[in-house]
Amino acid sequence: MKTYDIEVQRLKSLKHDRGQMALGIDALVLPRAARDDQAPASVLRLSVEDARSLLMLLKQQFAELDKLQPRSRRSGRC
Repeated sequence: MKTYDIEVQRLKSLKHDRGQMALGIDALVLPRAARDDQAPASVLRLSVEDARSLLMLLKQQFAELDKLQPRSRRSGRC
């Protein structure tokens, strides 16, 4: 598996379509060196301001998705 360091430079957009969310970003993507003491994983880094913005945008998108659900399914129980 290839691993990367991904640094978000700027959040551009967030939208949902057909059960998936698409996040538009400017990002710096660099290969990540494998280390013996850690499991291979890619790392996403973003500033606190971008993290707060992302959280706010996700909450808005989930609220829009909840409006599309029938009233009987809005309670969160499946």
